[in-house]
Amino acid sequence: MAPDREPLLRIEGLRTSFHTHEGVVRAVDGVDLAVHEGEILGVVGESGCGKTVTAMSILRLVDRPGRIEGGRIVFAGRDLLGLSASEMTAIRGEDIAMIFQQAKVSLNPVIPIGRQIAEQFMRRRGLGQRAAMAEAVKLLAEVGIPAPESRIKAYPHELSGGQAQRVMIAIALALHPRLLIADEPTTAVDVTVQAQILRVLRERCRELGTALILVTHDLGLVAQVADRVAVMYAGQVVEQAPVAELFAAPAHPYTRGLLRSLPRLGDVRARLVEIPGTVPSLTRALPGCRFAARCDVRLAHRLDRCTEDAPLMMPLTAGKPHAVRCWFEGQLA
Repeated sequence: MAPDREPLLRIEGLRTSFHTHEGVVRAVDGVDLAVHEGEILGVVGESGCGKTVTAMSILRLVDRPGRIEGGRIVFAGRDLLGLSASEMTAIRGEDIAMIFQQAKVSLNPVIPIGRQIAEQFMRRRGLGQRAAMAEAVKLLAEVGIPAPESRIKAYPHELSGGQAQRVMIAIALALHPRLLIADEPTTAVDVTVQAQILRVLRERCRELGTALILVTHDLGLVAQVADRVAVMYAGQVVEQAPVAELFAAPAHPYTRGLLRSLPRLGDVRARLVEIPGTVPSLTRALPGCRFAARCDVRLAHRLDRCTEDAPLMMPLTAGKPHAVRCWFEGQLA
């Protein structure tokens, strides 16, 4: 995306914590992200890294004991953290929509799917029931639901996992939002359906000019869909790059570890490589690099300052979009 163009969404220094009996869990701790109109940004990392909390923070849907404690979330020039509850309600669904992990859980089990889609048009656009249902049929066809005229009468329990996810995509895109957040949208479906859902998401977002933030633990999905990728670890973004560049030349040791741990197609004898150690507790102060204890010292990547000073995001090359939170890589730049 053009670097001189203001991003549609810009997150600066976002901090979201959960106040528990065990202490304050700093789930998101100083996250900076940006996404432009029509861009697909993949946010990737293992469970508990903060990617879903970041997504929920954008829409201010973090429930107690969680709270957004600092930073800015600027969407189309407005800081969402400064808006009233009613102003945020108007933005949700209209300007920013979200697809949640479990489609069947997110859908209302006692209302036919056609009516659930039509309600978007009736409530937000003022359409009558007949016109709204016609729009629902059209949307179901666009996301690949067969025989949409009859399927609008189906209840969520009558759908397959893939069909339910397509319905969620239809609901999310009904009002042509400027930004769509998809949180693990293919978790409950098989690989074949997964590819179909990704294709629908990508094609619809491209057609509408909608920006997409794809939240996932699956680097393979990011490789198929995203323009750019942000890798999260222990509540922070540790690497950002165009997707092709990240896969070709990953810079952060955590990113390299994730890529090494991917199974190789056709190589049945290859042993999966795990990242040693465990993720640090987010309830205690972490003075240095959060990955330092797991960094491979045999490769001389860990410096003395790694355990003392927290690294900043640094571009690998001045003026280029590939940046990394690593003292070693920053020293080489």
